[in-house]
Amino acid sequence: MPPAIPHSTYRLQLSKDFGFDQATALVPYLKALGISHLYASPFLKARAGSQHGYDIIDHNALNPEFGGDEAFTRLSDALKQHDLGLILDFVPNHMAVGGHDNPWWLDVLEWGPQSPHAASFDIAWDLLPYRKGGGVLLPVLGQPYNGALTAGEIELKYDATEGSFSAWYFDHRFPINPQRYSDILSTIVTAADGTKEPAGEAMLALADEHRHPGTPSYRNTPALKRRLADIPDAPSVIERGLKAYRPDHESGINLLHRLLERQHYRLAFWRLAPSSINYRRFFDVNELAGLRMEDAGTFQKTHVLVARLIAEGRLHGLRLDHIDGLYDPLQYTRRLQTLTAQARGRREPFYVVIEKIVEDDEELPPFSGIAGTTGYEWLNTISRLLVNERGRVELERTWRDMAPELGHFEAVLESAKLRVLNTILASEFNVLAQLLARIAAGHFSSRDYTPDRLREALELYVLEFPVYRTYVSPRSCADRDRIAIDNVIAAARRRWQGPDIDIFDFLRCCITTDLNHSGLPYSRTRVRQFALKLQQFTGPMMAKSLEDTAIYRYQSLIALNEVGGYPTLPGLSTDEFHRRMAQRAGHFTHGLTATSTHDTKRGEDARARILALSEIPGLWEEHVTHWRRLNARFVTISDDERSPSVGHEYLLYQTLIGVWPHAPISDDFVKRIEAYAVKAAREGKLETSWISPNEDYEAKLTAFVRRMLDRTESLEFLDTFGDFARRTTLMGALNSLSQLVLKATMPGVPDFYQGTELWDLSLVDPDNRRPVDFDARRAALAADADWNDLVGRWLDGHLKLALTHKLLQLRNRHPALFCEGRYQPVEVTGPDREHITAFMRPHRSERLLVVTGRHFAALTDQGNHWPTEGFNAEITINADHRSTWDNALIPGAPASLCCRELLNKLPVAVLISG
Repeated sequence: MPPAIPHSTYRLQLSKDFGFDQATALVPYLKALGISHLYASPFLKARAGSQHGYDIIDHNALNPEFGGDEAFTRLSDALKQHDLGLILDFVPNHMAVGGHDNPWWLDVLEWGPQSPHAASFDIAWDLLPYRKGGGVLLPVLGQPYNGALTAGEIELKYDATEGSFSAWYFDHRFPINPQRYSDILSTIVTAADGTKEPAGEAMLALADEHRHPGTPSYRNTPALKRRLADIPDAPSVIERGLKAYRPDHESGINLLHRLLERQHYRLAFWRLAPSSINYRRFFDVNELAGLRMEDAGTFQKTHVLVARLIAEGRLHGLRLDHIDGLYDPLQYTRRLQTLTAQARGRREPFYVVIEKIVEDDEELPPFSGIAGTTGYEWLNTISRLLVNERGRVELERTWRDMAPELGHFEAVLESAKLRVLNTILASEFNVLAQLLARIAAGHFSSRDYTPDRLREALELYVLEFPVYRTYVSPRSCADRDRIAIDNVIAAARRRWQGPDIDIFDFLRCCITTDLNHSGLPYSRTRVRQFALKLQQFTGPMMAKSLEDTAIYRYQSLIALNEVGGYPTLPGLSTDEFHRRMAQRAGHFTHGLTATSTHDTKRGEDARARILALSEIPGLWEEHVTHWRRLNARFVTISDDERSPSVGHEYLLYQTLIGVWPHAPISDDFVKRIEAYAVKAAREGKLETSWISPNEDYEAKLTAFVRRMLDRTESLEFLDTFGDFARRTTLMGALNSLSQLVLKATMPGVPDFYQGTELWDLSLVDPDNRRPVDFDARRAALAADADWNDLVGRWLDGHLKLALTHKLLQLRNRHPALFCEGRYQPVEVTGPDREHITAFMRPHRSERLLVVTGRHFAALTDQGNHWPTEGFNAEITINADHRSTWDNALIPGAPASLCCRELLNKLPVAVLISG
């Protein structure tokens, strides 16, 4: 049996090219490496061809492209045979919509609010104008509605097998409400001149039976469709008669338009989505519609398969994707805890971690049965320990001198928030603003707050909101949330320039739901909906503003531009690092510690290289100035637009530091940098964007990349850059080894993203989803190389794999020590003490002593050579802990407490006693 708390996890990205059987073949390697749990990307049934699995269309079926049930059973059996557990990345927040493959969504389109699945989707039915009974906006058209309709791109079709009618727009299906079939059948039979044919007579009789308003009912519709499908020769008549709805004549266009206007949806140009869409999405992705997990029926319907896999002992943990998108995450985790207990027949905690961005000094709310997060906060904690704070400040000055208009991050973030609020998330904000205005109109004491002023106040609140969300529940507002809300209200109030300052008292009462306890006759339902939907909005707002916009504009030191990070936060002292680790040892101790994921902005070792720039900021600035002069001939300036912008050019230099190859530059490498440059530029939304691509700018940007990396045009640049990159590559490797040891020994469960046991020099997705060469990793693990040999050829990454293997084996041999061991800072003395982080993990008679280095420039002659001796520092152990120590990484190597001896071969050491 795998351990209930993982010793370690290994994230695999499944796809149609790497399914269950390929994962099964990898199980022996993962076991040999020392992994205890396979942590799989979503493997429930997703949209065909999905590269990530988050676009689920059926929560209760396995993905057939991965091999289906039989292949999954083979994987499960192999994991059981090797005592490995399985963790699933589960997606409760949303489903894929559009297309023609989600039966729930198609039913909702067909029946609107009457569909039994309507309660599962977060649709503001009453916010679609000019629709009796409401409707949902579908922004799927590639051109304005008029153009798509008159061009014949929208077609009415008949499915003879189902006996159903649907409008189609290429691959998008829009079912026609059966209560309109009577009109359709009458029109078709007449147009086909089929009134005297037996099939036509049968269809007209069927139409007459269902001509009354409200017929057929949802319950009786299957019978209607069967009867229509069973009429002999009906398809022939229908095919002839559908010409009545063709666009080759004006009456056909008008007839099809009138039919579409009587549906529970409205087809629209895709550009209407930012301002008019009325269903909650995953961020700004129109094809991913939010689910209402607060609805008990929806929760039950979407967790049937998960509960069965848990009950069968085939699933041992869950990672909950985007939990902040849920209406009431605390309620969801309570329900999930009950479900897992019932599935297993016992109350012991089931391993669950949540994808949750925890900002600096933010505390994780009291989620039920949650082991912790997926670990982005610890990724950033390690980075801030490794960065040189003095150098970071110097690099900030360099950036401000280079791009003064983007030199202050707070202003950059505010600008990004405004851009997101007024464009890609405008529709969601419109829904909130309208709901707030309705609440205010509900009582004479607030009805003079006009919709415009309420919107302005709400906008200020959102702009000042510093974290992803609060957790006000339908029942109460916890003190921690009330404090956070009060702070934001106070900040927004200070910026208010209107006369009615007390509007913020009203807004605060809505956000905290205090209005429901005021004794005034406001709509309690609307107040509750506003408060909780606002919380669902602030998460995507922060993600799209900070992660997906601002950090692509602000390029001071891009290693700090990470998911969950904040680029201007100071580097951590060892004392502050110890404080955070001691706190983690007592709270949510068993969450993951990640350094690379499928969502990180760059691979862990690329990040470690870029962090090394903070150790040599002057040398870096000198070289960048030289490179900009060399590459100025590749820059184009037209109409006052520079291509690439100064920011993008600086981003490229840092990016190249992170991913500079050991081998000569290949065409594939150039294409990767080109693709990354365009994606980064679009994410920044200044010169180009996803919504409005600037093809001219992008062409010039990629041309700059190609020419800069072409030896026939850029020999001096490439030679000087390569010389400099060798320094950061070496210092980055030392950073990486420290990062690895910290991840594997600090409180928490170390998580390894696929392939990162060798150097991980990937960029943001899709670059980090490239196929992994597992054969090379198997061979490297099987090789019997000694440490001197590994250090001598550190560039090939086998040193990192060997260290990973040693650390994982150590965790497996001493599970209680790592799972339950306390965290104790260890004093370091000597001239180089600030370069050393040392701590102990004691548990009963066992003790683990961890020593890692940082800021390696002085030890390596600014990256010119591998260190030949350790730092000048001493580890000071209390008398109670003095005992015989063994070197857990290098058998027979010194276990001295003198860092010159202890770290003379590697920049890290792990000693064990007892």
